[in-house]
Amino acid sequence: MRTPFSYAELPVSRWRNGGGETREIISYPPDEADFAWRASIATIASDGPFSCFPGVDRVITLLRGDDVRLSAADASHQLRPLQPWRFPGEWAIHASLRGESEDFNIMTRRDSWQAQVRLTTQEESSLHGVAWVISGCWRLAGEKTLCAAEGLWWLDEETRLTPATAGAQLLFTRLSRVP
Repeated sequence: MRTPFSYAELPVSRWRNGGGETREIISYPPDEADFAWRASIATIASDGPFSCFPGVDRVITLLRGDDVRLSAADASHQLRPLQPWRFPGEWAIHASLRGESEDFNIMTRRDSWQAQVRLTTQEESSLHGVAWVISGCWRLAGEKTLCAAEGLWWLDEETRLTPATAGAQLLFTRLSRVP
């Protein structure tokens, strides 16, 4: 199963605390209360807490905006553009901003899925994943071309993405089941 998406078409949900909004790419399995993995793009509009997700590993990647400092009891991290940062969903994270920001998020249920997120300019492939085009265009093995602000998620189908233009950058998430 392969599903392309564009930023403009993603459904938007306002946060209960009023500090931002989320554009959900996919919550898998669809239409179930508890996700096994989830991908989204969030806008953080003000300082505040992140929701806790026990049993979930999270990877956040700053897409645009000013400095974002994430702090927890055991760690503090300054998000840098297009540099993924992994943390446990149990951490009580507080975000401190210098202005509005937007980030790409992957969450995986620790007992069933793992995610590796990286910025790439090279051909990539995997059996399960999520891809978000940062710049330029990418070709999906002989099929569709995806350009900036577009992406693709797939499951149980080997998928290869190749740069189609000079300077193309892709945020590539390789998902794998936990044995």
